Amino acid sequence: MTDEKTVKQSPNPNHVDYKDIMRLKANINPHARMYNRRRTGMTAKAQRNFARAIKRARFMALVPYVSE
Repeated sequence: MTDEKTVKQSPNPNHVDYKDIMRLKANINPHARMYNRRRTGMTAKAQRNFARAIKRARFMALVPYVSE
């Protein structure tokens, strides 16, 4: 009998939750705009999810729409 090892799927490393303010702020510039994919190193799908998280965080007033 061979033992089958189960591999746990780790969550997407590029997944950004809208409540994770520190990770959001790390990917926006001082003018509160998102960095491009080349700078963040995200895939297109991850960048879209990141944009959605930024929009949700802005709506909930967790991050500003524009900097002061």
